[in-house]
Amino acid sequence: MRTWQDIASAVAEGVRLTAEDALTLWQEAPLWRLGELAVARKREVSGDKVYYNRNFHIEPTNLCVFNCKFCSFRRTKGSAEAWDKTMEEIEAQVREYEGRGVTEVHIVGGVHPEHDIYYYCDMIRRVKAILPQVAVKAFTAIELSYMIRKAGLTTEQGLRLLIDAGMEAIPGGGAEIFDEELRAKICPDKGSTAEWFDVHRTAHRLGLKSNATMLYGHIESVEHRIDHLMRLRQLQDETGGLNAFIPLKYRNFGNSMSEIGEVSVVEDLRTLAMSRLILDNVPHIKAYWVMYGKQTTEMALAFGADDIDGTIDDSTKIYSMAGADDSRPRMSVEDMCAMAERAGFRAIERDTFYNEIEK
Repeated sequence: MRTWQDIASAVAEGVRLTAEDALTLWQEAPLWRLGELAVARKREVSGDKVYYNRNFHIEPTNLCVFNCKFCSFRRTKGSAEAWDKTMEEIEAQVREYEGRGVTEVHIVGGVHPEHDIYYYCDMIRRVKAILPQVAVKAFTAIELSYMIRKAGLTTEQGLRLLIDAGMEAIPGGGAEIFDEELRAKICPDKGSTAEWFDVHRTAHRLGLKSNATMLYGHIESVEHRIDHLMRLRQLQDETGGLNAFIPLKYRNFGNSMSEIGEVSVVEDLRTLAMSRLILDNVPHIKAYWVMYGKQTTEMALAFGADDIDGTIDDSTKIYSMAGADDSRPRMSVEDMCAMAERAGFRAIERDTFYNEIEK
């Protein structure tokens, strides 16, 4: 077996990592060396730029047909903490952003037992009627698969309806961890790995770009993470449709897996760096600041991340309900520019598709 030093030298020369070499590098290389390699790879892609956008989230409901063990967001009907927004409430939220320069609305929520694809097509049309210039990035593959099947449509038929309604990208959630045996333990009734890939592969064929995620830091091993990343790399080799990868740290507040705790910041940084090195064909690695907190996000820029997401404006509860540092997440453009500058980079505003926005 090769030493981590040999593998690091090969990576620095542009050699693609195998699963075996990735495991050695992940487990044995010092953190500083992973950071060096990941930043060098990041600079090949995006130079000294760190991307952000002006966005907000719509979370229509936290009612969900699934009951994943890691989830702190789901509530049952009748719970004092449950919500199910009306279309009028959603429209009122969208109107708050008129004239504020936002370029993206991110729509995800629970998998509602009663709503099908036609309901969500109507929602997208209402959003676009108020903010026609804003890109709608909407619904995890699990949400999409459920709403499409509920309407009795094929994946392609359903996605075409959503595209016609105004959906322009897919955010990438619901991937969790792809290993089927592990998935059966943490989210046994949720949509399968095969469903996630079917939705994204079909979306890419239809011209939709998407992101991809990985939930890490629970009961999975490093081998499970590498397998997950390798499957994404293969998808990208096939379709080229992934814009960004977002490693999502498991947060343990308020769910049935709370006793396992959370991994360290060092493990977060190793995961970010190795994601950048394994996913040599995915353009961007996002350090989602709402999940990591602002301090860890700034450190992440020294470990290969070149995107920190957006302004958010206190419009998401998914991670605050799981115990994230920011209970009311929002960050100004000035804050993001300062963060990038402190880390030695330049903050660049982008749209959903990584087109730079001129100031």
